[in-house]
Amino acid sequence: MSDMRTPLKRVRGMGAAKEGTGHFWHQRLTALANIPLVIFFVGFVITYNGASYEEIRGVLANPVITVIMMLALLSILYHMKLGMQMIIEDYAEKEGMKVLLLLLNISFVFILGVVSLFALVKIAFGG
Repeated sequence: MSDMRTPLKRVRGMGAAKEGTGHFWHQRLTALANIPLVIFFVGFVITYNGASYEEIRGVLANPVITVIMMLALLSILYHMKLGMQMIIEDYAEKEGMKVLLLLLNISFVFILGVVSLFALVKIAFGG
C-alpha cells in the first residue's frame, strides 16, 4: 500500500527525532535572549574589571543584578547545550558514540550550571 500523505504532511512528522522544530525554535529564542543578557554581562565585566571582591559582592547583593546574571548563565548554557547537541547528532556516526557524547554534553552543562549558580549565589549572599 502506498503512502497517501502529501510531502508537507510527512515533513510535519519532524523526522526521526520527532523534535526538530522545537529544537530549532529553542535555539533561536535563546540566541535572541542572549543578545541583551550577554551585553549586560560584558558591560558588568568591563565596569567592574579590577574591582575588589567586596565591591563585586556589594553589587551582586542587589537581587536584580543577581537574577539577570542567573538568567544570562542559564540561557547561555542551554544555548550551548542545544548547539553541541546538534553538532553531535549531525556528525557522530556510530550510535554508541553519539549516545555517549550526548550524555557527556548534558552532564557538562548540568555540572557547569550547578557550580556556577552556586558560586553566584554564594557571592551574592556573602559567603
